[in-house]
Amino acid sequence: MMARFLVPAVLFLAPLALTAQESEAAAGDVGIVEVLGRSAALDATLKDEEGRDVTLRQILDKPTVLTLNYFRCAGICTPLLNGVVEFLNRLDGAEPGRDFQVVTVSFDPTDTPEIALRKKQNYLKQMKRPFPPLAWRFLTGSAESTKALCDSVGFRFRQEGDQFVHPGAIVFLSPEGRVTRYMYGVTFLPADVAMAVEEARRGQAEPTINKLLAFCYSYDPAGRRYVFNVTRLAGAATLVLAGAFVAVLVLRRKGRGDSSAGAPS
Repeated sequence: MMARFLVPAVLFLAPLALTAQESEAAAGDVGIVEVLGRSAALDATLKDEEGRDVTLRQILDKPTVLTLNYFRCAGICTPLLNGVVEFLNRLDGAEPGRDFQVVTVSFDPTDTPEIALRKKQNYLKQMKRPFPPLAWRFLTGSAESTKALCDSVGFRFRQEGDQFVHPGAIVFLSPEGRVTRYMYGVTFLPADVAMAVEEARRGQAEPTINKLLAFCYSYDPAGRRYVFNVTRLAGAATLVLAGAFVAVLVLRRKGRGDSSAGAPS
């Protein structure tokens, strides 16, 4: 009786799981590929807020929190940068400018130093503590230079019209420019940031432990918040349930076969 219902259920649910997988595969060119220990593109030529040429090699003399955004972004960029402001205001022990710095790089080649300067000024106004202007840099650059930087730290994005589809994360770099940690989302605990800064100072690369949360949640630009990715979770749950159903059927059928073979004739 159970098999009569389970087999159709599996056949019905399997296409839903495949649809979810296909949806994820289509977005496979966007996301983070963690490259812990790899050096960032230190010699990519960028522009600072005053329009001067600058490279990461010239400014990386301390642990660095790297954010990759674009300044016209109507989605995750503003919440993420607000999250940076929040942890900067609440961080104890590590002093911006002395112990670490923040570098925000726009991967949109149409962003200019003038736009970067306005963005910087807007965020510095939100600081509730004395904050050295050089402790948070806003840089721009050509498509080639910024893509080279993004690729070097495993940050994958895709342009769609005049917008970009991209992940939300911050990347920690050692003073030598090597990737030591990733943090995902738009809010960051000050204690976690302080620990990551210390790890970056030592050049200690640590794997990300919250990938499950990154898998379970996706950003909703309309609602400006993270929400459960129902399609992704439904697909994963369906595959697990389908596998369990098939396993039960096989084991029951095998058990009946063994019982029949052992029965007296």
